[in-house]
Amino acid sequence: MRSWPASDVPSLTDAGLPAAARRLSLYDTGTAEVRPTEPGETARMYVCGITPYDATHLGHANTYLTFDLVNRVWRDLGHEVHYVQNVTDVDDPLLERAQQTGEDWRELAEREIQLFRDDMTALRILPPERYVGAVEAIPLIVEMIEKLRGRDATYEVDGDVYFPITADPAFGQVSRLAREQMAPLFAERGGDPDRPGKRDPLDALVWMARRPGEPGWESPFGEGRPGWHVECSAISIEYLGMGFDVEGGGSDLAFPHHEMGASHAQVATGERPHARAYVHAGMVGLDGEKMSKSRGNLVFVSKLREAGVDPMAVRLALLSHHYRSDWEWTDAELRGAGTRLGRWRAAVARPSGPPAGPVADTVRERLADDLDAPAALAAIDAWAAADGADASSPAQVRALADALLGIAL
Repeated sequence: MRSWPASDVPSLTDAGLPAAARRLSLYDTGTAEVRPTEPGETARMYVCGITPYDATHLGHANTYLTFDLVNRVWRDLGHEVHYVQNVTDVDDPLLERAQQTGEDWRELAEREIQLFRDDMTALRILPPERYVGAVEAIPLIVEMIEKLRGRDATYEVDGDVYFPITADPAFGQVSRLAREQMAPLFAERGGDPDRPGKRDPLDALVWMARRPGEPGWESPFGEGRPGWHVECSAISIEYLGMGFDVEGGGSDLAFPHHEMGASHAQVATGERPHARAYVHAGMVGLDGEKMSKSRGNLVFVSKLREAGVDPMAVRLALLSHHYRSDWEWTDAELRGAGTRLGRWRAAVARPSGPPAGPVADTVRERLADDLDAPAALAAIDAWAAADGADASSPAQVRALADALLGIAL
């Protein structure tokens, strides 16, 4: 599956600024601490993608912007970045929406994927090197389920194939949740804890036998389609291998999705860890509730763009909150971001300004410390409000805002 076009990322050393020196530290949900990432020459990152039936709301944008910052900081540190993202282009929510609207599920998926590509391009989110759909990955998924079956880590219920969580002694180490916390989340987030015949209510579906009127693919387990969690396990291992640097997504993916995906991968390969760090973005709310499709309280990037909103103002509004925080979207957020964008553009249009070295150092320092984007924005605010006689400074700050924050001035 094709990705979207990449915007150019300026080299800050070419702009006359010194090379970055600080390692990127991120909060790892699995250890509950901020700790340094330690990639080799190539940093490896997997971010869970959309289920394409209603894209792209601001919760999506907040998540992919978070990992765009990770990508940009690593690049500034001199790493190549091997970034993989999936798209769940066959799953219950997509099929249910298609049935409701009378649209072919494949056409619905393609339309929403293209809308997502357009929104990511407008927001200047750097694209993944590999953008992989679940449908095209079915051979990989089948292979992984066969490995699980070979390790006695599957069983069947009425033709559906399940993964028993007891197969992984480390189950629970990603989300760090107690079992009594897991159970309601599993039911809320696509699980089927009450299904008769399961060995454990938390066991996860890896292959669903074909239902009437639904798509299916041939496999050694019968005609059907993959479960959600095993999809990301198979894709990430194929293109990144085990022990990659960061697996990312929204905080609602920590359990069950990332927990189950790690167990699938670790049991299938006999290796651990699946990822060295699990990093999660907070939830964006509207009218006092998390922004979600089920609640119908979504603000869409495409609708904002159609209304004439500058995508850079949307990006700045999102960056004004720390990525791990839960927060509420308001019209005032967007107005404030538009005002800030205007100030920055006016400042870099001046013939001179304060030296850019100190602001570049602060922006790098704050982003390296668990992506403290609000503090990085404040540093550029301070530079924009001050006077100076350095004629090279405006162009350098323009490059800084572009390279590290993705803001085109």
